[in-house]
Amino acid sequence: MAIEEKKNKVVRVKGRAETKAAAISDGLTKIQKTILKEHPDQVILRIEPKSVEVLSAKEVCYTEKFLFFFMPRERISYEVELQVTTEMLMIQAEALAFEKSSEHEATSIRIPFTSKRI
Repeated sequence: MAIEEKKNKVVRVKGRAETKAAAISDGLTKIQKTILKEHPDQVILRIEPKSVEVLSAKEVCYTEKFLFFFMPRERISYEVELQVTTEMLMIQAEALAFEKSSEHEATSIRIPFTSKRI
């Protein structure tokens, strides 16, 4: 009985950093977090990006000053919005048949307020 399932999913993520490569990398690292928010009850084994499309890429210039007046300098920040098509390998937890068993309290002693058994 196969409990694995493959799904294709399109995810939109945003990234921001001080270099172009770091902004893209920041966006790609957010893929897993975005997918896990949408599938909290699934066990995801693998997330594989199949294609990446750049929806927007911005270069933001701003002036940074020390104590609002001193030593002004120009700073550049890069922002990207990506649309990533992914293939996920998931385990269907509902498809598993769990066996029921009960613990005998006589074989273990529980210490209050801890999870350790003696």
